[in-house]
Amino acid sequence: MEISGKIIAVLPLQSGEGKNGPWRSQDYVLETQEQYPKKVCFNLFGNKIDQFPIAIDDQVNVSFDIESREWNGRWYTSIRAWKVEKAPVNGETVNSGDDAYGTPPPPVPPVFDASSSDEGSGLPF
Repeated sequence: MEISGKIIAVLPLQSGEGKNGPWRSQDYVLETQEQYPKKVCFNLFGNKIDQFPIAIDDQVNVSFDIESREWNGRWYTSIRAWKVEKAPVNGETVNSGDDAYGTPPPPVPPVFDASSSDEGSGLPF
């Protein structure tokens, strides 16, 4: 699933030691840009925190999975992001390095001017 909006809060980093070693978790609050904006708290886990640096006021597109789980008779839902892309702001382009904006234009082939050619040019016409 995907959602787009503006980051309005970055919650404190959480970390700990689990049975599989150390872990880190970071929560962010996104506000959608709709007629009736919604606030959505999503989570980045582990190395995704460093892979997708996010700050307050960033416009982002977030790809995520939703999962609910039961604990002691209560259900808890998490929105775990797996990709975050910063959105263009005020018409600027976001350069990820692998799109058309990040590559130089192809070279222009030389133009042959038939009016200035002579018979020694080696061309068959």
